[in-house]
Amino acid sequence: MTMMLARVGSIALAGALLLLAGPAAAQPAASGCTSAPTAQGTQTLRCERAITIVAESGAKFELSDRNRDGQVDSVELSNKALLLEVPKKPGRTRFDVITPQAIAAVRGTKWTVDAEGGKTSVFVVDGRVSVARPGGRGSVVLGAGDGVDVETTGDLIVKRWPPARVSALMARLGQ
Repeated sequence: MTMMLARVGSIALAGALLLLAGPAAAQPAASGCTSAPTAQGTQTLRCERAITIVAESGAKFELSDRNRDGQVDSVELSNKALLLEVPKKPGRTRFDVITPQAIAAVRGTKWTVDAEGGKTSVFVVDGRVSVARPGGRGSVVLGAGDGVDVETTGDLIVKRWPPARVSALMARLGQ
């Protein structure tokens, strides 16, 4: 009985430590990425293939290697914002950010994805990003300076984001 209680206590302590560390802190070692906090409270992940991900303080996300080649090729984002830079590589290498409302896919660009309050907002800094709803219910392609807000229903409307909106988002990301 004492052994069982000690084991339950160890499991509870490990679970509590993982919760305190947060999902971003637990990811880098397993994903082949290095992590560094910044003075602004964001976290910068540098991964193989020159992929850089800046996570807003408190962002909840999980890195994935869908094709099992040992390198990150997607992120599941459930809360807050990420700034991603994925250089273009030869071949069909694609990088996806998956949120409850959208899938943003690229082959080389710099863009932001913000998942908050039942809506996903995608903004492209450089390059082009394809944004679709899960299950293929509509898609758009964004160019530099374009953004789209994706909600559960409604049309996907590409818009030029006003500088104030871009600045506010970039400030949250320490940029």
